[in-house]
Amino acid sequence: MKNSVSLGILLTSAAYMAFTFHDAIIKILTSSIPVWQILFFRSLTILLGCLAYGRGRLARQVMTSPIIKPMIARSVLLLCAWLSYYSAASRLQLAEVTTLYYAAPVVGTVLAWLILKEEVTPARWLAVGVGFVGVMIACNPVGLAISWPVYLALQAAVLWAAAMVLLRKTSLHEKTVVQLAVSNIFFLAMTGVAVLYTWKTPDITQLALLIAIGVVAGAAQFALFEGMRLAPVSVLAPFEYTSLVWAFLLGHLIWADMPTPNVVAGAAMILGAGLIIIVTERLRRRITA
Repeated sequence: MKNSVSLGILLTSAAYMAFTFHDAIIKILTSSIPVWQILFFRSLTILLGCLAYGRGRLARQVMTSPIIKPMIARSVLLLCAWLSYYSAASRLQLAEVTTLYYAAPVVGTVLAWLILKEEVTPARWLAVGVGFVGVMIACNPVGLAISWPVYLALQAAVLWAAAMVLLRKTSLHEKTVVQLAVSNIFFLAMTGVAVLYTWKTPDITQLALLIAIGVVAGAAQFALFEGMRLAPVSVLAPFEYTSLVWAFLLGHLIWADMPTPNVVAGAAMILGAGLIIIVTERLRRRITA
C-alpha cells in the first residue's frame, strides 16, 4: 500500500504525457484525415491489441462482467465530454478552452470527496488550486464572458471529472484489459457510423501514424486505468495539469512555438502542484507508518 500511491502517481503522469503525444499526432493528421476516422483507427488498434492479449477469454470476461453497465456509462460520459470539448474549441481561443477545461481536476476532487468519500487533505486542495492558477497564468485568458461555447467547455470538464470518478470505482472491481476492451468497443461503434460518411483512404505514412495513435493511446489508457486503481482521485487530480507542460514542450519541439514568460511561470506552478502532492503524501505515509 505504501508504494501503490507512488506507482499510481507515476502511471497517471505517464498517461497524461502519452495523451499529449497522442494529441500532437492527431494535430498532424487532422489536416488530411477526418477526426472521426482517426478515432476509429485508434479504437480499432487498441481493441485488436486487447484481443491479441486476452483472446477468447477476454470476450467471455467482457460479456459476463458484473459491472458492464457502469463501464458503458463511463464511456458515454467520455464521448459526451469529447464532443463538448471539440464543439467549444471550434468557437473559443485555445487558451480560453484549455483554461476552462482544466477545471476538471478541481471538479474531480470535489466529486471524489462527495461521491467516493475520499479524505481530501488541505495539501491536496492546495495542490489542485496551485495547479489551476498555474494553468490560468500559462494560458492567460482574457475577456471571457458567459456564452454557449464557454458552457460547453465547462460541461466537458465536469463530464471528464465524473468519468474519472467512475473509473476509480470500476478499476477496483474489474481488470484493466476488460475496461479497455469495453471502452473501445463502444467508441468503435460510435465512430464507425461517422466513418462511413467521412472515409478517406490513407497513404502509407498516414496509415503508420494512425496505428501509432492507437498504440500511444492504448498505452496511455492502460496507464491511466491502472493509476486510478492504485491511488485516490484527489491525489491524482493535480497531475492532469502536467499535460499542459508537455503540450508547450512539444509545441516548441515540433512547431517551434516559443513559450512566453507567463507560460514558463505557469508551468513552474503546475510542477509545484505535483511536488506538493508527492512530498505531503510521503510525509503522511511516514507519520502513519
